[in-house]
Amino acid sequence: MKNKIRFHLDEQVDPEIASQLGRRGIDVTTTVEVGLRTAKDESQFEFVCQQQRVLFTHDQDFLIIASRTSAHPGIVYCKQRTRSLGEIIEGLVLIYEVYSPEEMVGNVEYL
Repeated sequence: MKNKIRFHLDEQVDPEIASQLGRRGIDVTTTVEVGLRTAKDESQFEFVCQQQRVLFTHDQDFLIIASRTSAHPGIVYCKQRTRSLGEIIEGLVLIYEVYSPEEMVGNVEYL
C-alpha cells in the first residue's frame, strides 16, 4: 500500500471538514488541536513541514510563503466562501485518493 497524504487544516477552516475527513479514515489535524491557534503563519508552515502534512487553507498568505520555497509538503488552497463544505470535502478526498505525499511536495492545488 502506498503512503497516503496527511492533512493539516488552518484555523479559519470549518472544523466540520476535519470531522468529515476523519470519518473517511483520512489522517487530519487542525490548528486548534495542535495548539497553534493564533500562531503566526510561519509557525504553522513550520509545523506542516516538520509533520509532513499537506496544508489546507483559505489564507492567501500561505501562497506567498509557498512562492518563496518549494520545500514544503504541499498546500491546498480555496478562497473562502467560494465552495460549499461538501465541495471542499470532495476536493480534498479526491486529492487524497489521486496524489501520493511525494507528488504533493512543493505543489499548490486550488479548489
